[in-house]
Amino acid sequence: MTGLVNILAILAVTALVVSRQFQARKLNTDRRFWLLPLILAAVALHGPSLIDPKHQAAAIALLVVSALVVMAMGSVWGWTVRLWRDSEGSVWAKGTKATVAAWTGLIVVRIGLYGLGTGLHIHQSSNALLLTLGVLLLTRGVVVNWRARSLDAPQPLTVAG
Repeated sequence: MTGLVNILAILAVTALVVSRQFQARKLNTDRRFWLLPLILAAVALHGPSLIDPKHQAAAIALLVVSALVVMAMGSVWGWTVRLWRDSEGSVWAKGTKATVAAWTGLIVVRIGLYGLGTGLHIHQSSNALLLTLGVLLLTRGVVVNWRARSLDAPQPLTVAG
């Protein structure tokens, strides 16, 4: 039953993230962007079947490679988001066509990694997918927030007088 709950959580989080990506929205850099990824990771690490006990070394290696790949993809995703400041100084974000390409690439890479694990006869639990989703969202959040904080703030208007 835990696997089904994890799959439903993965689908719900992915649907939420994807649906919000392509709407212009005000970005709050003080928000705790790391909270949801931390919760996902905690749920994944709490689960009993993160690593295949019959193929521990290969399963750990695949999990590490998956985490590194999603960190790279999360970084790419974070750089594809368009950021701008409005006239009041608020930072806004919106996904671009490159964001769609990043998501497509991520899905293709994840399918490839799953295929590699299957070819090596490694049981891949939904906990591993949940953990890498947390890593992906955390990496993207770090990149977007870093970029947003480095945007030049608009200069206040001064009246000469």
